[in-house]
Amino acid sequence: MTQPKYKRILLKLSGEALMGEEKYGIDTGTLAQIASEVKEVHDLGVEVALVIGGGNIFRGVSGAAKGMDRSSADYMGMLATVINSLAMQDALEKLGLETRVQSAIEMREIAEPYIRRKAIRHLEKGRVVIFAAGTGNPYFTTDTAAALRAMEIRADVMLKATKVEGVFTSDPVKDPNAKLYRSLSYMDVLQKELKVMDATAVSLGMDNGLPLVVFDLTTRGNILRVVRGENVGTLVGCVPTVTV
Repeated sequence: MTQPKYKRILLKLSGEALMGEEKYGIDTGTLAQIASEVKEVHDLGVEVALVIGGGNIFRGVSGAAKGMDRSSADYMGMLATVINSLAMQDALEKLGLETRVQSAIEMREIAEPYIRRKAIRHLEKGRVVIFAAGTGNPYFTTDTAAALRAMEIRADVMLKATKVEGVFTSDPVKDPNAKLYRSLSYMDVLQKELKVMDATAVSLGMDNGLPLVVFDLTTRGNILRVVRGENVGTLVGCVPTVTV
């Protein structure tokens, strides 16, 4: 069996990734499939942490755009990420994995408070750690929370799961001539205004040398392929920009 390229990863999932073909909420079949792919990676001996967005339930920016106070809307979005985290925890534990949910907003009855050293210890013991409630602060996205947590736990790489093959020169849905980037520097992401992650998350990754792989979650087995170092998706970091 191919040895994993990475020892410790942080996987960033959007809330929408849990919807499957549904228009809202969580599709249990999709949730179970993602959980099984996480287990495949974990079975290789890889330490796995997750951050899950809340857009399938509530998105703070859209709430603010409709007249709601931005801080209140963002806190509601953070609570949505807790719901998704608990759902993922349940799916993983049904497969026999030990898990811990750590929340940036204290809610001791259902999750541990986020403590960096404790999170690292859980990972070292083979537990899957799910970071919920973003950073605990409004005006920060779950992309930023993922980049922050990845650096705090000293992850080897951050994996961002999407619905397309990787990062393209333009929207591949609208532009049939869009080209896929195989590798991309963080600086180019900022200068070209590519919608990889928000600018704060990109800046954090660039300043701290955190590699990022953007890949298609809808292709079964892609998480495992990325962890094994196969040429899947787009590698973003201190690398030259290459398209195909």
